[in-house]
Amino acid sequence: MKKSYNNGVEATLGVISGKWKPQLLCHLGNRPQRTCDLRQKLPAISQKVLTQQLRELEDDGIIKRLVYGDRAPFKVVYELTDLGRSLGQILVQMSLWGEQRASQVPDMEIQNDHDGFAKLLQN
Repeated sequence: MKKSYNNGVEATLGVISGKWKPQLLCHLGNRPQRTCDLRQKLPAISQKVLTQQLRELEDDGIIKRLVYGDRAPFKVVYELTDLGRSLGQILVQMSLWGEQRASQVPDMEIQNDHDGFAKLLQN
């Protein structure tokens, strides 16, 4: 089924929005990651939601799933595609805007920085 958006911003947000996708992209910006690594970095995410979010990012061409080994247990690693890496500048700018906004709002804080996004710009 063809997806329809009103503008490019809406199309971009359709790919990267959600509670976990920006965090997953930030961690994958640092290096390719196994599922267990991502679960360790995001302890509040359930396995079901993690799998769902990774599949959606994979379906959108943002990440790729690599399977190593010729028999179980297989080693599964996720890494950004070129399309995923192209989000680097957008994600850094969004992160900087959010950090600036958080500094102006007394009841808002940012718990992590945007290093993973910034590393996307270096690759």
